[in-house]
Amino acid sequence: MDAKEPPRSKGMEYFSSRLGLLLAAVGLAVGTGNIWRFPKVAAANGGAVFICLWLAFLFLWSIPLMTVESAIGRTTRYGTVGSFLRVAGPRKVWMGGFMAIAAAGIMCYYSVVTGWCLKFFLGTLTGAVTADTGTGYWSHFAGSWEAVWFHWAAAVVVGLIVLSGVRAGIERSAIIFVPVLSLILVFSALKALLLPGAMSGVNYLFQFNPEDFFKPQIYVEALAQSAWSTGAGWGLLLTYSAYAQPGERIVENSAIIGVVDSATSILAALAIIPTVFALMPVQEALRLVGETGESSTGLIFIWMPRLLGQGGGQAMIIFFFFALLIAALTSLVSLVELAVKNLIDIGFKRKTATLAAVTVMIIAGTPSALWSNVFDNQDWVWSLALLVCGLFFCIAVKKFGANRFRGEMINLEYNNDIRLGRGFDFIVLRLIPVQFTVLIVWWLYNSVSWHLDSWWNLFSKFGIGNLLIQWLLAVSLIVWLAPYIVGRLTENS
Repeated sequence: MDAKEPPRSKGMEYFSSRLGLLLAAVGLAVGTGNIWRFPKVAAANGGAVFICLWLAFLFLWSIPLMTVESAIGRTTRYGTVGSFLRVAGPRKVWMGGFMAIAAAGIMCYYSVVTGWCLKFFLGTLTGAVTADTGTGYWSHFAGSWEAVWFHWAAAVVVGLIVLSGVRAGIERSAIIFVPVLSLILVFSALKALLLPGAMSGVNYLFQFNPEDFFKPQIYVEALAQSAWSTGAGWGLLLTYSAYAQPGERIVENSAIIGVVDSATSILAALAIIPTVFALMPVQEALRLVGETGESSTGLIFIWMPRLLGQGGGQAMIIFFFFALLIAALTSLVSLVELAVKNLIDIGFKRKTATLAAVTVMIIAGTPSALWSNVFDNQDWVWSLALLVCGLFFCIAVKKFGANRFRGEMINLEYNNDIRLGRGFDFIVLRLIPVQFTVLIVWWLYNSVSWHLDSWWNLFSKFGIGNLLIQWLLAVSLIVWLAPYIVGRLTENS
C-alpha cells in the first residue's frame, strides 16, 4: 500500500477487492429495466440514432454523476444523508434525505417486479412456464394476491442478503450472480441471431434515419434511458462506495460500470427484438415492439421462453429466468442497502436497520402488487424524483467547490486513477443542470398533454398535483426529522 494512502477506519466494513465492488456496482446498475425497457424504447425511437445519443449521454450525464457519487461515498463513508451533511452542510441535509425517500419509494414497487421474476423462475421449474406459454399466464398473475405473496418472498430474500453484510452478502452474491447473468444474455443474443428471419429485427433495431437527429423526443428518451438504466445520481453507487477501499480508482470504475451496463442493454435488445421479428409476422412485430401497455411490460416473460425453448429446451428457459431474477435481486439489494446504510449512520445495528427496511418494503409495496394504477403512479412519481436527485449532486459539488472537490475527493496523490480537469466541472455544474431542466420539463409537459382531462387531479395516477404532493410530503418529513438526524450523525461520527 502506498505510504500516503489513508488508513482504513476501525470497525468499517469494506469490499474485499476491486472486482467485488465492480461486480456489486454492475449488479445495482443492471436490472430488469435493461432487459425489458431498453429494447422496446430503442426500437421505437429511431434505432441507430437513439443508440448513438444514448451512448453520448452515458458520458455527458451518467458517468460524471457516478464519479461524483463514488467520490463522495469513498471520502465521507456515509450514506446519502450523512454525505450531504459533510459535503454540502446542515442546510442541505434534506437533499440527502429526499434521495433516501425516493430510493425507498422505488424499492417498495421494485420488490413487486422482483416477485414477478421469482414467480416465473419457479414456473420454469414446475413446467408451468414453457416454450408454449402464452399471455394468459402473465395476465392471470399480475395484480393478484399471488403477486403479493411473491412480492413478500422477494423482500425476505433480499433482506437476508443485506443482513449478511457487505462481504458475505452483497459482494458474494454479486460475484456469483452477475457473471451468470452476463453469460446467459450472451447465449440468448447469439441464439436469437441464428433464428430464421432474425435479421429483420436487427435491421429494425439499428435502422439509421438521419432525420431522427432533428426529433427532440429521441434526445429526451435517450437521456432518460441512460439516467434510469445506470442508476446514476440515485445515491446507490455512493452507498456502495462508502465501503470501497481507500485507494479505489473511482473514475475508472464509473466508466467500467457505465460501459458494462450499456453492453448488457445491447445484448438484451439483440436477444429480444430479433426474436419478436423471427416468431411473428412483420406487422404484428412492429406493433408489439412499439407498444407501451401491459403486453409490452410482459414482453420479456412471453417471448424469452419461446426463444430459449427452440433448441435449448426447458433447461435454458430455467437458466434465463434465474438470470432475470438475479438482475432484479441485485438491483433491489442496492436499494435496500441504501436505506440500511442511512439507518446505520444514525446508530441502528444492521439487523435492526434491515428488519425496518424490509418491513416498510413489504407493507408499502403491497398496494403496487395488487393494483396496476398504484404501481404506475409510484413508478411515475419516484422515477422522476430520481432525476431531481441527480441535480442535488451537482448542487453539492458547487457548494463544496468544484476545484476543491476534484482536488480532495478525486485527483488524489495515492492512487493511479484518471485525473479530471475543468471539463468535468463544466459537465457537472453547467451541462447536467441543463439536461435535468430539459428532462423534467419534458416529462411534466407530457403529463399534461397525455392526460388533458386529469393532469390537475390530485388523485390521477399521472397527475402533476399527485406527484408534487408526494414530493412535498417527503421533503416535509425529512425537514422535520433533520435536527434529530444531524444530532445522531454528529454523535456517531
